[in-house]
Amino acid sequence: MSELMMNDLMRLAPFAPILAVVMTILFVMLAIASRRSHFITGTISVIGLNVGLGILLAQMWGFGELQLTPAQMVVASEQLFVIDHFAQFNMMVVLVAALACCTLSYAYLSTLKDNKDELYLLMLLSTAGAMFMVSAQHMASFFMSLELLSVPLYGMLAYTFMRERSLESGLKYLVLSATASATLLMGMALIYAETGTLHFREISTVLPALFASPLVIAGSALMIFAVAFKLSAAPFHAWTPDVYEGAPAPVATFLASVSKVAMMALVVRFLIGSELLALASVQLLLMVIAALSILVGNLLAVRQTNLKRLLGYSSIAHMGYVLIALVSIGAEAQRTASLYMAVYAMTSIGAFGVVTLMSSPYRASGEAGELIHYHGLFWRRPVLTAVMTIMMLSLAGIPLTAGFISKLFAVLAAVQGQQWFLAAMIIIGSAIGLYYYLRVMLTLFKRPKKFIEYDATWHWGIGAGGIMIMAVTLLVVYFGILPNSLIEWTSFALIW
Repeated sequence: MSELMMNDLMRLAPFAPILAVVMTILFVMLAIASRRSHFITGTISVIGLNVGLGILLAQMWGFGELQLTPAQMVVASEQLFVIDHFAQFNMMVVLVAALACCTLSYAYLSTLKDNKDELYLLMLLSTAGAMFMVSAQHMASFFMSLELLSVPLYGMLAYTFMRERSLESGLKYLVLSATASATLLMGMALIYAETGTLHFREISTVLPALFASPLVIAGSALMIFAVAFKLSAAPFHAWTPDVYEGAPAPVATFLASVSKVAMMALVVRFLIGSELLALASVQLLLMVIAALSILVGNLLAVRQTNLKRLLGYSSIAHMGYVLIALVSIGAEAQRTASLYMAVYAMTSIGAFGVVTLMSSPYRASGEAGELIHYHGLFWRRPVLTAVMTIMMLSLAGIPLTAGFISKLFAVLAAVQGQQWFLAAMIIIGSAIGLYYYLRVMLTLFKRPKKFIEYDATWHWGIGAGGIMIMAVTLLVVYFGILPNSLIEWTSFALIW
């Protein structure tokens, strides 16, 4: 009996970080049912995420008995999910981003008079879905984990229901996400009808005999369309600015970081594991989506006067940069994609973190989303201005920031794959992006306004949310000046 229990524990050991988050969800549910307390619920959520992150880091760095053996990883790889180094690295990014979103939510919800606790429950559920996504290696786990991530987001986006924009955001994402899920299932059905398997690796073994199969090509196209929606890549991007603008600021942070990191990791594993990326039609489709995303995202961002919409269009362009690396160097792109998404998650947390600290869920006119609300911010909140400035420079890819390193690796990937057109697209897109990022920075340093519609509280820097965004800012600068440690970490992110 003890031997059977040991075998069961051995099978569960690789999934210990995910189990820690799932147990946290149960504790939060019990806490809400017994006594409503914003402090208790938020504290349990943060402690649970920290426990999951601690276990994960112990597994990655080999501390004591928590280090995974090759035998344990092989056991895990026989299931719907695989816990390899690629999954562990992306889980780490997901957990860090989720922790940041929880701390921002605590500051944001402090003035909310309605129920606050359920947002943490929804956020933890979505985080668990993201952790499953980065380790999925089967069509069934692909869809189940994606829906576990997406369904809680519907409620999170519409959480500040007293604002019409928030309700509109949740409804739009619900309808369009359901359409994307149906498209995804149809693509899976077509691939299964031709290959007879749903496992990524098994698809790769039968693919050579079906290389020009119309069903495989059509199924791959439908699946790419669906994941392009989730990544907000053009031309499936129409929902992005409206959802970003209407979403509560910490939820927009979650959507821009946790959701994007998990979806990109799943796309990379699916295309590399199934070897569908070897199809010329799939490569061409991804090239078109990447080029359109860079052009559409950057050109439409130029016209924006709303900071949240601007960051939404910016995310479209950044997804195009990552897809270029994937098309250019194929299986070797797993490291570049992991590095880029980790840096993008950090910069998104910093930028949306400033918006969160400046916003309130009860303002009928909405949040501090318009650029005019940040007019002359430097003269009253210089540290907050420094945070936003560094995030804009990182998103633009300016040297001495982590964003420069990630964009440099994207260009190197395009050059290595001899995709000169795509390399030129990255440079052109970065040049356009530099204009609107600098416009945001200039707004921060303009002459101060007499009437201030939105402002962060005077003690913002000593709160959990303020400390968190300052820590993220230091990381962005540190990795920009000394990128070796970041490069070494991402070299760990390999798919088996």
